[in-house]
Order: sequence, then structure tokens, then C-alpha cells
Amino acid sequence: MVTSGDAQQPQQACRYCGSQIKLWREEAGVSRQELANEAGYDYEYVKSMECGRRRPTLGLLRAADQLCAAKGKLLAAQEFLKPEPFPARSQEFVAIEKDAIAVHSYQPLLIPGLLQTEEYARELISGSCPPLDDETVEERVAARLRRQEALTLRSGVVFSFAIYEAALRAMVGDREVMYRQFQHMLKVGQLRNVPIQVLPVGRASGVALNGPIVLLETADHDYYAFAEGQETSALYAGAHKVSSLTQAHGMIRMHALSVEESAVFIGKVADEL
Repeated sequence: MVTSGDAQQPQQACRYCGSQIKLWREEAGVSRQELANEAGYDYEYVKSMECGRRRPTLGLLRAADQLCAAKGKLLAAQEFLKPEPFPARSQEFVAIEKDAIAVHSYQPLLIPGLLQTEEYARELISGSCPPLDDETVEERVAARLRRQEALTLRSGVVFSFAIYEAALRAMVGDREVMYRQFQHMLKVGQLRNVPIQVLPVGRASGVALNGPIVLLETADHDYYAFAEGQETSALYAGAHKVSSLTQAHGMIRMHALSVEESAVFIGKVADEL
């Protein structure tokens, strides 16, 4: 699992870079407001980046480098400040998923990331709280789309999805965004290795409402279970916990519609928009 040290490294890089911008700015006699005007940000936003509360953007680095005559020394920091393609708490999960031979996902409230359209993903990621900067949003959207390539490139891997009806009813973006999302799911669901099932509201409520579950099997036949919440997530490898979540996932799929029934159901929801 991701350690606290792993999560702290990007924060330390942000603080160090922010302090360097401030030192160069003060040495050059450039006010924070002048830097803000040059970069196209407001004063408080620049202050947050200098204090390490926000990741200094490429735009700020360019403006500071030019105003402070740093000759590329500040701009060079961009290599250490590239936005993470995935939140720190899910990076280990994504690494295992990349090489898994079976991925079984259940989502109660959202369309699973591997099935999301670009516009659906952007709506979700750009709506994060606290807000992400534009560069991070674009990097995470692109990373999510890259993950989806596995559905077609790794046709020998089973990617199964169980989705609670509430996820289909939740409006992410406008009706057009949702309609295109449903059409995308119907298309992807035609792949032999991508069964998609819908769990109607009212079925298996005892486990359906407890949150998302992803089960992973590796080429070495190691088994993992990933559970995610608002601010925390956990990747389990212990047999007891993996077994417990596998049983919950099995109960959900047992009560879900068949693949064929689910396709009809998704089409019906799309027509009702």
C-alpha cells in the first residue's frame, strides 16, 4: 500500500519549489502582485503556490523564470512537479491492475473508470474538492483513458463490471453527456472479455450500499481486493479480507441482471433521459 512517505514526497517538492520562487522573486525585487499579473493568476493563488499549499504551475514557473532572470533554473523544476496521473492512495492499485489477469469491479454510485467517456471523466475529475488545477485535471483524464486501452489490447483478460442502478441515474454533466456515456458502455459491453451487469435498486441492499469493490488476480494467482471511500482507500492482500469482499461481490453479481438484460436496461435508461 502507499506509505505516508510516498504521499509526502510531492508535497515536499511543492514546498521547496514554492520557496525557491519566493526567494528568486524577492532577490530580483519583483512583488508578488507583479508575478501574479505576469502569470495571469490572482495574488492569493500565487501566495498559495509560494507557500507550498498548491503545486506551482508551469505558467507560474515560466513567468517567475522570466521576471527573475533565472535563466531556466526555476523552469527546470517542472520535471519534479508534473501532476500525478493518479491520486497517491490509488497508485499501487493501478500498478497491480495493469498486469492483472482478471479484474472484477462493482460500483454503486459512479460509472467505473474503465468504462467512462472522456467527457464523463472530465466532469468528475474537474469537480474534485478541493479543486485541482487544470494541468492536473488534464493529466488525470488522460491517464484514465490510457487505462481503458487494456480492455481492447488485453482481450485475454476478463474485465467484469457490476453497476448499481443509482450510478446510471446519477446525472454527471448534462443529458447529452449521460446519453453518450450509455452508448459507450453498450459498445464496450459487446467485447467478449467485458461483461457488464446492472444491479437494480432494491436488490442485495445489504451489500450493494456498502461501497465499491474491485477484485484483482495476478499472473502469479495472487488475489487482491480494493475498497475506496471519500478520502481513503485500502488495497487488501490478506486472505480473510479478500475472501470477505469476494463473497460480497459474489452476492451482488448473483442478484444483478444478466449481461443481455443489463444491456436492455441501460438502453432503456438512455431513452428516458
